[in-house]
Amino acid sequence: MLSRRHFCCAGALASTAATFGRAFAADQCAAPTQERQAAMSPDDALRELKAGNDRFLSQNMRNCDLLSQVRATASGQYPFAVVIGCIDSRVPPELVFDQRIGDIFSARIAGNVAEDDVVGSAEFATKLEGAKLIVVLGHSECGAVKGAIDDVELGKLTQLLQRIKPAVEANRNAPGEHTSKNKDFVRQVATTNARLAAQGLQQDSQILRDLVTRNELKIVAAMHDVASGRITFME
Repeated sequence: MLSRRHFCCAGALASTAATFGRAFAADQCAAPTQERQAAMSPDDALRELKAGNDRFLSQNMRNCDLLSQVRATASGQYPFAVVIGCIDSRVPPELVFDQRIGDIFSARIAGNVAEDDVVGSAEFATKLEGAKLIVVLGHSECGAVKGAIDDVELGKLTQLLQRIKPAVEANRNAPGEHTSKNKDFVRQVATTNARLAAQGLQQDSQILRDLVTRNELKIVAAMHDVASGRITFME
């Protein structure tokens, strides 16, 4: 039989655990600071995004006071990463990586292509604002990739889809039908497209290349599965 002392101890332990839990949650929701950003390495930043997607998948996302974060970041921002993603409504970077206000820069463009304005935005986010990681985030069932595969032409979208054509060409020997109806082929092209965009960031920018050389920045490609929410990194 448990004594009153046991119940008291158990209550104390529970109270301590609850206090620790609240403190941990508060720390997790704290707005990014310059000191925190400076202390993070590119590998730290990558681990945080991976952990965030794990929280998303396990439905254990942080429940933060967003208005408090708005006030805390009003005088400055210190994000640790940049996500270059597609405009697809199913792949919001802040949600799938479980990040909050002030945590990451997010550049979104159909097909997650690294065109000049995106490269310039990445230079700003890293060289001037201190982000340590760039993730080019492709995804399954990408409409822009399907359009590039099927040679779609539509206004200015036509020119944008041309930037995905190298990924289509790189998979010219892939088995199966080379149309948007072949889901495996679409995924292969989308994966190649994300990888080529990540490589292109360094090729097109001396600024980003220098940061990578000095180990102050890491650039990786990743794929998001719209059916599961899981993100797979290509390192």
